[in-house]
Amino acid sequence: MVRQIILRAFSVIKFSLRFFFKSAGGGLFCCLLATPSVDASADLLATDLQTVDLVTVDKSERKMYLLSGGKIVKEYRVALGANPQGHKQQEGDERTPEGDYTLDYKKEDSAYYRAMHISYPNAADVAEAEKNGIAPGGFIMVHGQRNGLGWLAPLVQYFNWTNGCIALTDAEMDEFMNLVSVGTTIRIEW
Repeated sequence: MVRQIILRAFSVIKFSLRFFFKSAGGGLFCCLLATPSVDASADLLATDLQTVDLVTVDKSERKMYLLSGGKIVKEYRVALGANPQGHKQQEGDERTPEGDYTLDYKKEDSAYYRAMHISYPNAADVAEAEKNGIAPGGFIMVHGQRNGLGWLAPLVQYFNWTNGCIALTDAEMDEFMNLVSVGTTIRIEW
């Protein structure tokens, strides 16, 4: 009985947060949510500003890794969209694309606390969507929390609530932007 009440409470919270984020400010296009492994400022010092040459996301493990010379220099635990398994097929399918993409530009004036764009859709994604008569979606980013709502990250990080982006806490986003350069490859796999 107590277990059922707890599960129902979590279900209501999850629904409320999904509704809030999707309705806030014109909607939420994207987002995986990452939790800090330890204090982000301490981790940044520990990495000694190493050059990250590859970002990988293992959707099945809900992890993001920053690599330098094949060595993991940073790890984040992530939450995915409500429909996490499989490659993004179309706009609104609540999936994060799978494959190799490029982090192709930084966006400091985002509706979220800082952002870096992922080059989805690529030519193959567009061709597949056209073949199926659907829109592939786009504007996929790695970004911080919605502006003004960073304080919710400790709660929201436990839920799969996104539509395709990869979201970090604001402190992690500062770290990510310092460690990852425009032009870095991001590899996303199940």
